[in-house]
Amino acid sequence: MNFGGIEKEFSDFKRASFVVLPVPYDLTSTYQSGSRRGPSAILDASCNMELYDEELCKETYQAGIHTLPPLEPDARGPREMMKKVEESTAGIVRHNKIPVLIGGEHSISLGSVRALKKKYPRLSVLHFDAHADMRDRYQGSPFSHACVARRLREICPVVHVGIRSMSREEALFIKKKDIEVFSPGDVQGKPGWEKKICENLTKDVYISVDLDVFDSSLMPATGTPEPGGLYWRDVTSLLREAAGTCRIRGFDVVELSPIPGMVAPEFLAAKLTYRIMGYALK
Repeated sequence: MNFGGIEKEFSDFKRASFVVLPVPYDLTSTYQSGSRRGPSAILDASCNMELYDEELCKETYQAGIHTLPPLEPDARGPREMMKKVEESTAGIVRHNKIPVLIGGEHSISLGSVRALKKKYPRLSVLHFDAHADMRDRYQGSPFSHACVARRLREICPVVHVGIRSMSREEALFIKKKDIEVFSPGDVQGKPGWEKKICENLTKDVYISVDLDVFDSSLMPATGTPEPGGLYWRDVTSLLREAAGTCRIRGFDVVELSPIPGMVAPEFLAAKLTYRIMGYALK
């Protein structure tokens, strides 16, 4: 199974612009586990979506999309898993491909950003999430999914969008460091909000989409769904603006925890992944 169910002519590694890396890992998940099943669900859904992008008026897959075998989880712990993700992403980047990670829990983003930062020293991250993810440690680990944004900020600039849930520790950290966080209320219905956010990005950007950034009515299939979130056009309009002002060097779509019998969330995740690929080609 490859992303989009495309023919070998367009899924061959040598000619591919994008390399999809499935990472079925959810060792540090807390409330609801199950995101390890996310990659296979997204791949399955992608084989049932139209490959003509009605917004972009093109068939993005013709730029080439290669899908790697799923990355085997490292049972020793999240630190070792992050190293494994970093090594795999570095292998993709060495061939001048755009890495596309599908998860799996959000902690995997750290390994991918580490690899891209070495190639693009001025990299920044556009972080979509319902949760701040800025704890220093959670359940004894600094590499938990609840700490990923804190770790990313130690590597490069990060712009946080969709945040509407955080601990007291995170709130104090955000205030102390004077971190700008864009909640749904800060952006929905506000003219020019996309441009304002993108002004904080560098020319090379990595996009990390925790699917719980979407309102839980649209995306209930996550480990910790949150009400009051963003909607499809909110997210895609910001992605479109980012692609117009920055170069998308890599991205991930994470935290899908499939609900048996409910295919809409995984279809959304697959279409979002494909849409970001199309934007990246701009």
